[in-house]
Amino acid sequence: MTPADSAQAAAILKVATTLFAALGYDGTSTRQIADAAGLNIATVNYHVGGKRELYLAVMEAAHRAEKAALDDALGRLPGGDPVGAIHRLVDDYLDFCVDNPEVPALWMHRWLSDAGDITELERQYVQPLVASVTAALAPALGSGVIDPEVDVEYAIWTVIWCVHGFAKGGVLDGDGRRRSAGDRAALRRFRAHLHRTLHLALGLPGPTP
Repeated sequence: MTPADSAQAAAILKVATTLFAALGYDGTSTRQIADAAGLNIATVNYHVGGKRELYLAVMEAAHRAEKAALDDALGRLPGGDPVGAIHRLVDDYLDFCVDNPEVPALWMHRWLSDAGDITELERQYVQPLVASVTAALAPALGSGVIDPEVDVEYAIWTVIWCVHGFAKGGVLDGDGRRRSAGDRAALRRFRAHLHRTLHLALGLPGPTP
């Protein structure tokens, strides 16, 4: 592949990511992707294949970015302050989703049965990440830092649901206006709420950091 071909393929992938995140797989056509990229459908098909192949490439790229961020965050988890480390992990995840809102948007479309004929992505991408976080929290659970009565896996999913919802939809203010993650005050308030929620959900000792 020539540099020009690589550049076109990257441009197609970027446009497709934006459209799939905004409209979902079912709501996006190959023609829309081609038009947004300033190309014809034949060129799109030449570089990335059909719509299904392009969607799989988009989801793989999103997963690679999320996994890299999570691996970095989990690498910082061990230490002498397990409670602070757990809260830093949540901050890292929130920051990733706020900085990469297309990633939670892509997965939220799937929560609504988007691309229902493509069934392997959750097993291939989501389950291993949740399992890795569950395993990383096992020492804190075993030592009693996390309440032994807590369902850790569901606590992790609670964070995912909350963060994805905020990153994608934001919140309504007192005047009924939507405040997204780009609103610093809304983000600061959500972050504090998320930490308090997680602290209570896990039964962590001491005050919320």
